Amino acid sequence: MTTFAKVRPLLRVETLLLVVIAWTIATANFAWWNAVGQGRDWLQPSSWIFLLCCFTTLLALHFALLAPLAFRWVVRPLLSVIVVASATAAWYMHNYAVMLDPTMIQNVLRTDTREARDLLNGDMLAWVAGWSAPAVAFTWWVKLRPVAPLRALAIRGLSVLSACGLATLAFLVISRDLTSFMRNEREARYLITPGNLFYGLAVQSAHRVEDIHVARAPVGTDAHFTRAAWHDPPRVLVLVVGETARAANFSLLGYPRETNPQLALAGVTAFSNVTSCGTSTEVSVPCMFSPYGRANYDERRIRNSEGLLNVLVRAGYTVRWLDNQSGCKGACKGAGIDYEKLCTGDECDDAILPRRLSAELPRVESNTVFVLHMMGNHGPAYFKRYPPGFRRFLPDCATAELRKCSREQVVNAYDNAILYTDHVLAGVIRTLAQDPRRLESAMIYVSDHGESLGEHGLYLHGVPYAIAPDYQTHVPLVVWLSRQMTASGDVDLACVRGKSHRAFSHDNLFHSVLGLMDVQTTAYHASSDIFDGCRGSMPRALAQARIDKPR
Repeated sequence: MTTFAKVRPLLRVETLLLVVIAWTIATANFAWWNAVGQGRDWLQPSSWIFLLCCFTTLLALHFALLAPLAFRWVVRPLLSVIVVASATAAWYMHNYAVMLDPTMIQNVLRTDTREARDLLNGDMLAWVAGWSAPAVAFTWWVKLRPVAPLRALAIRGLSVLSACGLATLAFLVISRDLTSFMRNEREARYLITPGNLFYGLAVQSAHRVEDIHVARAPVGTDAHFTRAAWHDPPRVLVLVVGETARAANFSLLGYPRETNPQLALAGVTAFSNVTSCGTSTEVSVPCMFSPYGRANYDERRIRNSEGLLNVLVRAGYTVRWLDNQSGCKGACKGAGIDYEKLCTGDECDDAILPRRLSAELPRVESNTVFVLHMMGNHGPAYFKRYPPGFRRFLPDCATAELRKCSREQVVNAYDNAILYTDHVLAGVIRTLAQDPRRLESAMIYVSDHGESLGEHGLYLHGVPYAIAPDYQTHVPLVVWLSRQMTASGDVDLACVRGKSHRAFSHDNLFHSVLGLMDVQTTAYHASSDIFDGCRGSMPRALAQARIDKPR
């Protein structure tokens, strides 16, 4: 037997669990320790007592939670996974100042391969290896003491009770201080690792199990198109769902850089005061297509109910969802909605969307809604979202490791991606405007959420909505209406532009699309329709004469 093998310590499962969890609590919670330690005088013994009792409380609670699961034959792989996952979580919280609440865990679970590749980098792998390797190596190096089943059960039960008692005593020492902190910083609980991972996975698992057995509630069962008797040619709406575009960086909305030069010449209306339903795609996309929205936010109700596209199908519209992203998040679920993922291999830029629309439009024979889901400004690899010809703002950050770049470089890359979105949207408008059949057509573009670019140390998005900065919730909304639609008197463009500075949100999308598309249903509320009061009617012959009149 080698000397190395001889020195391997013989430990009980409980001891191994305690040591590894202690390491994890100490090394994977930099954000938490920074939050609870902020403003404390470390020359005072009371500060160190607080820190020690806080550590003891977290250690004892995690031990009590994991001990019932840590059987001798599963404890090594279980602890290895926990250590690596905790180190990974710590890296992202440290580098991007994100919080791992259940919604963020949901985002992680539903991240596709393309998005995941952007989040993997050398710094992250080195961090995870550095902080997890000692604990993982120790886990597999030590020998575990075999214990008779009944005795092991008794020891495990006693250890759990002891941990609960110790956690209670430690908490009582600092209860007033810690309770006050948690009351003022409620979201800080999502900084505690690996507890945040356990909680997020438990919540998402519970919701998933519940949702499997719930039938989707119908919406707008009485929907019908109100002008079907005379409406010809077809009416077409292109609804473009943007990704991670924040209003603050749109020159149409006052940003000093010219990031929207083509849209500025396209006769669009840009709405300056629009808020998102969430700070992540997983929340915002289902919510914006729902009749319930943020005002009455209930995630389970939204996910288990039909939405805008189902109502449009019921009213006789053909509905196609063309995706250059990670799916429709349930918004395109239901009979009659045609979903197609356009990019299944390597990175596709968003120019694929107007090209595909150009191919589809000549085949349109009935009222149709196209939903184009963009890759947009999906971070942190902003530099991948635009081709070389759109590197106008330099130097740009050419890596997904944003902290390797200056904030100016990060913003430059982000603005280049906005510039490319401007180009893509202008391509959509040209495709609609140049259609030889002179369709009554419209384009609505709205981003799912915004983005932080280093303000207050925050990057990316996904901060809990209650404390999210405006950069993550203030989004652009752009509307283009064809000449056929405005000249007919169907929509008063001046009236629409007069509303461009009013406060709107994702909650308005459901009702505004139904109103613009002449869909009548009891699910529609005119008070939530952006176009309400701007719709008119005109005799068909007069309308056609106005459209045909030479300019």
